[in-house]
Amino acid sequence: MNENKFKLKYKRFPGDTIVVPMLIGVILNSFVPQALKIGGFFTSAVTGTGALVGIFLFFLGASINIKSTPESIKKGSVVIITKIAVSVILGLGVAFFFKDNFLGLSSLAIISGISVANNALFSGITAEYGNDSDKGAVGITSLSVGPTVTMIALSSAGLASISIWPIIGSILPLILGMILGNSNKWLKKNLSAGITPSIIVVGFALGCGMSFQQLFKGGLSGILLGLITVFVVGFITVLADKLTGGSGVAGAAISSTAASAVANPSALASVDPAFALIAPVATAQVAASVIITAFLTPLLTSYVAKKNKKDALENKAA
Repeated sequence: MNENKFKLKYKRFPGDTIVVPMLIGVILNSFVPQALKIGGFFTSAVTGTGALVGIFLFFLGASINIKSTPESIKKGSVVIITKIAVSVILGLGVAFFFKDNFLGLSSLAIISGISVANNALFSGITAEYGNDSDKGAVGITSLSVGPTVTMIALSSAGLASISIWPIIGSILPLILGMILGNSNKWLKKNLSAGITPSIIVVGFALGCGMSFQQLFKGGLSGILLGLITVFVVGFITVLADKLTGGSGVAGAAISSTAASAVANPSALASVDPAFALIAPVATAQVAASVIITAFLTPLLTSYVAKKNKKDALENKAA
């Protein structure tokens, strides 16, 4: 008998690690929601998003290398601080000037989706188009993960009612993971191995709290969020990178939405119930942005790298 006869053929695509399990959860919640209330460990898992995100952040923290060269530190700081600042400005602008609804996008979706970049994608892109300082910048850009930025921004603007302790608690798993991961190579290796499995479980749990109706609501506006992240925010981060002595490659490579950002709206809703109603829609919008930016960010970076080479040749010829 052919051993491969019953193997499932599956062609991967960017963001599938969290999108596929999320869709499975959406299908269950849309058609057989009673199955999610069966009880026991299964129900505890699909309703325990907060705990699952905390575990994910702990594993992710262990993978972050806090040592980096000065040039990498500068470059990473410039692009990620610029990205976060723009996300907050856009998000608060929508909240105060558009009554928290810009073509279907809320401040929660905008800050959640734009402030956190796909660092795995960043590493892969800079490995192909960047220099050593571009590649090493991921050690700094990786520090912006989880819902902390969203919590601080919305809370500081008076749009969310969150005390300082939940904000500290949201980043504490990441910090603990960083401490352990950087203190021992064995711990770093084994804890980092839990990132992908935890993303899969978090994706499934998030999906179990969503329905197809909510996904359709987030569809077009989610695509818009992805386009804004790449072409509007990306333009600004490229400019900031070049103005501080960089080539623009790191600025272009940071113009994505991290898969982990899908958990941000739910995490915020868990500490401020006022966001419970819009969190599912924001989650769907961020998920759409993850997919869109996974395809467009490499294209933008490729364009910037090719333009740099063309400009260098023209300057040399002149």
